[in-house]
Amino acid sequence: RTAYTNTEPRDLRGLMLSAALALFLIDAVIVALLGVLRAGAAFLPLDPAYPAARVHMMLADAGIALCLTTPAIAARLDLPPEVAQLDPAGLAGDPTTPVPAMPEPGDPAYLIYTSGSTGTPKGVLVEHGVLAMHCRTTAEAYGMGEASRELHVLSFAFDGAHERWMTPLVAGGCIVLRGPELWTAAETLAQIRRHRVTHAGFPTSFIGQLAEWAERLGAAPSVEVYSFGGEGMPRETFARVGRALKPRRLINGYGPTECVISPLVWTVPPETGFDEPYAPIGFPVGARAAYVLGPDLEPVGEGETGELYIGGGLARGYWARPALTAERFLPDPFAEGGGRMYRTGDRVRRRPDGSLAFAGRADDQVKIRGHRIEIGEVEAALRGLPGVAEAVVLRREGPAGASLAGYVVPARGKRLEAGRLRAGLARILPEPMVP
Repeated sequence: RTAYTNTEPRDLRGLMLSAALALFLIDAVIVALLGVLRAGAAFLPLDPAYPAARVHMMLADAGIALCLTTPAIAARLDLPPEVAQLDPAGLAGDPTTPVPAMPEPGDPAYLIYTSGSTGTPKGVLVEHGVLAMHCRTTAEAYGMGEASRELHVLSFAFDGAHERWMTPLVAGGCIVLRGPELWTAAETLAQIRRHRVTHAGFPTSFIGQLAEWAERLGAAPSVEVYSFGGEGMPRETFARVGRALKPRRLINGYGPTECVISPLVWTVPPETGFDEPYAPIGFPVGARAAYVLGPDLEPVGEGETGELYIGGGLARGYWARPALTAERFLPDPFAEGGGRMYRTGDRVRRRPDGSLAFAGRADDQVKIRGHRIEIGEVEAALRGLPGVAEAVVLRREGPAGASLAGYVVPARGKRLEAGRLRAGLARILPEPMVP
């Protein structure tokens, strides 16, 4: 609080009075997040399962002043001494300090790190105003109201998880929190039925498992809306989901972190068909525009494939990386009165109804189980291990879905073992990024 009140409103480091939230505190995490936002600070969510080295890097890069966590998690991660620690479980009684002024629309709300092609994660800074716009318009797109009950299952380390708890609350609805334990598909369907869930969002691969289990049972709980995202939804899986789960609507949510969670959605009845290999990514939500452009930043012809640029409703940019921000956040030549657009790196095609269909990446970024991964970051980590002279990483498909495969060339006179390489990577990379 001292750092906040003694700085000018646009001093980002002062406003980053935020908390790295330990996610085992499921019963307290929503209160903690709301408290940080209401205080005019910004939050940085961290998963305790991340390697300690990665946690330290993000805390140091963001200039975090306060970490909300449990003593057990703090000890396991060996948090830096300059980061003050606070256990929310020990807080009680009435506040002794005045309530801060309401945050301004341009104040930072959260900072979330994404994989970086240079080998270092990059932080994306999102402001209060655009976040509020996104949650209000998403509530409308999802048909949410006071009777809505959203099942929340996503890790709070991802921006999509924050859409899925903020949006129901904005609409006056209820959120059902999963807790730290992982559920099987059967347990998930049972909890949906038990808690009378009306809305639920899952990674694409997991909702496919739900559909398979519902087919085995021969019945599915009554749900208004299932949403999915994080990776492409194959046509066959989409048909099975609609047939087995029988929701009123299915929603494919698409978007990079830089465009504030899911700026495009495809909302359709479950019996809807499509000709493309993967479900369309839909239309812009809220104060946004979607452009399909060629290399000269001019719109491509009708039905042609180009790169997707999103205008309006964007993050402020990359934390402490002005050159990278200028490279990816460009002036929007199509917006009246000026504005910015974000270069997504995704190739898309506009369908006859105006919605967008995904057609692949223009770079080496991949999605593994919903996790956005820059191949370059994994390759850089592999090359940094002892005895590795050269390395390359590829995405491959298998019976259990997509995964990464790493290939290495030993340095002269060195022997490499796959198990030791994986162990070395696991000390610095989250589990989905380890080949």
